[in-house]
Amino acid sequence: MGKPKHYRPPGKKKEGNAARYVTRSQAIKILQVSLSDFRKLCIHKGVFPREPKKKVKGNHHTYYHLKDVMYILHDPLLEKFREIRAYQRKIKKAKAKKNDELAKLLLSRAPSYRLDMVIRDRYPTFIDALRDLDDPLTMVHLFAMLPAIDRLKIEVKRIHNCRRLCHEWQAYISRTHKLRKAFVAVKGIYYQAEVDGQKITWLAPHARQQVLTDDVDFNVMLTFLEFYEALLGFVNFQLYHSINVKYPPILDPRLEALAADLYALSRYFDANHRAVIQEPRVAGSSRSEQEQEESDLRLAQLQHQLPANEPGALMHLVQDASSEIEEDETTRNCKILFQNKKIFLSREVPRESLLFVIPAFGGIVSWEGDGAPFAESDDSITHQIVDRPTQGHVYLSREYVQPQWVYDCINARIILPTEPYMVGRDPPPHLSPFVDDEAEGYVPDYAKTIRQLQAAAKSDIQPLPGTGNDELDNSQNMLAEGFINRTEAMEAAEKKQEMMLLEKQYHNELKMELQGVSSINKLNSEDTKSKEQSLPDVEEQSAEDPSRLMMSRKKRGLYKAIEMGKQQKKERVEKLKERKRNIEAAQKSEKKHRKAQVS
Repeated sequence: MGKPKHYRPPGKKKEGNAARYVTRSQAIKILQVSLSDFRKLCIHKGVFPREPKKKVKGNHHTYYHLKDVMYILHDPLLEKFREIRAYQRKIKKAKAKKNDELAKLLLSRAPSYRLDMVIRDRYPTFIDALRDLDDPLTMVHLFAMLPAIDRLKIEVKRIHNCRRLCHEWQAYISRTHKLRKAFVAVKGIYYQAEVDGQKITWLAPHARQQVLTDDVDFNVMLTFLEFYEALLGFVNFQLYHSINVKYPPILDPRLEALAADLYALSRYFDANHRAVIQEPRVAGSSRSEQEQEESDLRLAQLQHQLPANEPGALMHLVQDASSEIEEDETTRNCKILFQNKKIFLSREVPRESLLFVIPAFGGIVSWEGDGAPFAESDDSITHQIVDRPTQGHVYLSREYVQPQWVYDCINARIILPTEPYMVGRDPPPHLSPFVDDEAEGYVPDYAKTIRQLQAAAKSDIQPLPGTGNDELDNSQNMLAEGFINRTEAMEAAEKKQEMMLLEKQYHNELKMELQGVSSINKLNSEDTKSKEQSLPDVEEQSAEDPSRLMMSRKKRGLYKAIEMGKQQKKERVEKLKERKRNIEAAQKSEKKHRKAQVS
């Protein structure tokens, strides 16, 4: 009788994958916990299943690294989970004996756990936490929009906490002008902010009634949410203290009742800013006087006795006591995009998103309803965001635009013309700022238009040869007068020389065309076209190059996947171009049909 397949002599140690990896059932036996507690521990500690090269127990098992299991074994959170499990047995026993008083007493004294040390352990530095903030923000924004359902253990308190964390994060991003991109999609609104050099992207769902499906395990999602709430609370605390604002904020209860949390937070920022400015004046006073002023300020906030903010001061940047917050060039540009723009939101537009986005780029915003900083009848309003074809009363002193105009201006970083976005018109395509058109191989027409507008805004359009050379001719005079330095004068002289050469070459080409040389050029161009047409044959021959045959199977598969990706990209670009040609042809035929009807 032969030896079994995985025979190991007695006394010999396990080696290889059998010693390094354990199955989920083995891990649960080592930790002595239930499956639900094991999942919670793995989520909180950041432990995930592994894929060993050789699966000793078979392909139908989930494997974990033994070091990860031992890492959980020595964590204090494991003992806390065991303590909670033992305490729940006591409550269950009291209920079984119908001792309701003891059950209530035990429930009121039930032990709980905190995730502070877990977060400190997983994220030693603040930058580490910022790098891992994409998923937490998306999850918290999602649950902030969900309804409270007892059957799925989604509590009202949980949803309110998620909304509070979302508004605190948005208030910081908006008031420090850290927002960089915004894109409205079918799933929701994608945002990207840059905090301490880290790009953070998250998705906020649309403010609609959410339908919950049964194919989602909400127990696992709620465990993730528990960790993400703690993490986002720590991040908000650090961000608020970095700009000398007290955390957690105390909001005006009247504005909170009107669901104007972002505006309430902006008032809180202004109140804290005034308090920080007043601190140096009372430096010589006693500590008790400072505490009294602080309590008076908080009492004024609670009794909503703070003076109403004037519209111009509503969206001011929060500064520290010394006003030395460093801003990079991008932040300065974002800060002045909607400068001197006073925008009013109609009731049918997505108010919460626009209240977050417009102040982040320096605009002043109000809305229709109680608690708004200014009314619709204000004559200083420059733009009104509407999304319905008819308006009750039209003011001639302002422009009526669709909400897409705001997001397109943000992504282009310029104030776009409002004519294509007027009420009743089909707006231009909403282009994603997360797509690199050059890498994709297809640049939409509206993207080209935006680039021309950006170049015009930056005065980057070069004058045509023979026109607009006054600045270049006067470069030496400006150097002598001290308006420009020597390097700028040399650059202007080089540009002038290049333009003269281009003009000379243009005149020579005109002379050659008059002399009949253009026919020869046409023949040469036909030859080059025939050569380009023969190039694919050469590429097909090179595809059978022996160097490719010398590749290993894995590398050959990777090379084939890369080639397939390139081919799919070409087909996608060709499909977009074909769609564009069909639309243009349909528009032309429609114009002809209209002209025929008119005539």
